[in-house]
Amino acid sequence: MSIDLDKLVPNEIVSELDRYIVGQQKAKKAVAIALRNRLRRRKLPAELRDEVTPKNIILIGPTGVGKTEIARRLAKLCRAPFVKVEATKYTEVGYVGRDVESMVRDLASVAVSMVKTELQEGIQEEAENRVEQQLLELLLPGLAPGQDRQPKPAAAPAGFATPPLPPATVESAPAPENGTVSRFRERLRAGDLEDKLVEVNVSDSSGPAIEIFSGQSFEEMDINLGSLGNLFGGRKKKKKVPIRRARQILMAEEVDRLVDKERVSELAIERVEQMGIIFLDEIDKVAAKDTRGGADVSREGVQRDILPIVEGSTVTTKWGVVDTAHILFIAAGAFHMSKPSDLIPELQGRFPIRVELDDLDRHDFKRILTQPRNALITQYEALLATEEVTLDFTDDAVDRLSELAAEVNRSTENIGARRLHTIMELLLEDLSFNAPELKGQAVTITTAYVDERLAKIIEDRDLTRFIL
Repeated sequence: MSIDLDKLVPNEIVSELDRYIVGQQKAKKAVAIALRNRLRRRKLPAELRDEVTPKNIILIGPTGVGKTEIARRLAKLCRAPFVKVEATKYTEVGYVGRDVESMVRDLASVAVSMVKTELQEGIQEEAENRVEQQLLELLLPGLAPGQDRQPKPAAAPAGFATPPLPPATVESAPAPENGTVSRFRERLRAGDLEDKLVEVNVSDSSGPAIEIFSGQSFEEMDINLGSLGNLFGGRKKKKKVPIRRARQILMAEEVDRLVDKERVSELAIERVEQMGIIFLDEIDKVAAKDTRGGADVSREGVQRDILPIVEGSTVTTKWGVVDTAHILFIAAGAFHMSKPSDLIPELQGRFPIRVELDDLDRHDFKRILTQPRNALITQYEALLATEEVTLDFTDDAVDRLSELAAEVNRSTENIGARRLHTIMELLLEDLSFNAPELKGQAVTITTAYVDERLAKIIEDRDLTRFIL
């Protein structure tokens, strides 16, 4: 499924990010331009298109200010394959750690799942009809395979493989009366038979685990055993399960049968190459100031291993070969102990855009608590509403919570908006614990309530370091 980016003009992209992320306008503007440039590149002549590479971005700022969320929301906005990886998990060849190419394989896996989900929407009705018929055949053993099926679509949608249904023949076993089939079909659709046990064939996933030693690190790899597949878990076994579970098993098999796997791989690889986003977190942890030896050698080696991926190389995955030349890389780090110029020059050149994110103050914390669609207060109100407890925060209480979060960040480590999660959990700990006994009640969170729960802890600096 193609993604229409025409409506995603930079202003609209920033406005959409504003719905979830407070502040950080410079970072939002940078990623909006990067996304829009992908559309502009598609409109270029073929001979020029391949020459235009993404302008990768480094986001600089302390933890909890929105670096990861900006990249994640951007990918979700344009429905692009997205993975978040930590640079510290990778090591150069010769050290224990993950191979840097695995980040591209992870991205391809995400893209395959996305494409499968999109293609499944087109064959959902057909799969449901097939599963319903199979369930009827399990409930009524005398029903001939393929008899009394729902009408089959004249043609399969593009991108789908639809094996023909087995036709009913004159020699088929006699079917039950039509009235019986209709009654069972109605009961099945009404959910009256969900607990009835039926016997279905399920894949026997038991088998020996295989680990492959690749270089100096263990990598998770899928091996195509070909005709030996049945030897390692490809067999079927009969199992009695309720109708609700049988429907899930059969639905998964039908969807897998109807979707064209080659088409999925083709679309997924294209999606990765043209729209993929890799968020490379903690890049500052592999920035070495010098090469005195020890860990610094490994850190610089990681940068040199990452460099070909960012510059553009081919990575083999089980779905095909991925060209990384046009994948957008967004790196991020606090850079407390180092600076972007400590990265090797070649890698610096591949991240031409650098944006420093702002520290969050009490005004930002208040907005985080109340304004975004996924605001913290909204989340807690919804959670307690499931227990029929109405939670209400006064404006003064929200102000006080914001001040306390900013104060703790100043006096201890600055962990940005994550401080609010700690404070909110401590504030509502007793209320969440006792919520089942408070069914039907309304609870108002006031400034006095906030001070009663938090003020003493914040005043005790030693206690603050442990609890907040």
